[in-house]
Amino acid sequence: MSYADRLLELYRHTPGTSGHVRRADRDLAASLRARGVPLETVQAALLLASARRAFRPRSAQPLAPIASLHYFLPVIDEILASPPDPAYLDHLRRRMAPLAPELVTHPDHHLP
Repeated sequence: MSYADRLLELYRHTPGTSGHVRRADRDLAASLRARGVPLETVQAALLLASARRAFRPRSAQPLAPIASLHYFLPVIDEILASPPDPAYLDHLRRRMAPLAPELVTHPDHHLP
């Protein structure tokens, strides 16, 4: 499976997304690959953003589904600028495992 295919598979299975991949999502996946953004970084951004959405206060208004991979760009850039502590990501993986099993596996698991 290619970088872009794996990235888009992760995106489709991320909680809060519409589950649909559009042309703009494919273009962004190719752009991230061309920029040399590690798949692990994108996966961490999907995990972090989905955890932020999932663990909002119960009294908060419901959020609309995420319609584009572009939603995650600011979080990808945040992680590139200041990578989170690996222990924190492990903590998020444990908490998100029931909601997003795709996000808790190693990102290269399906790559040749």
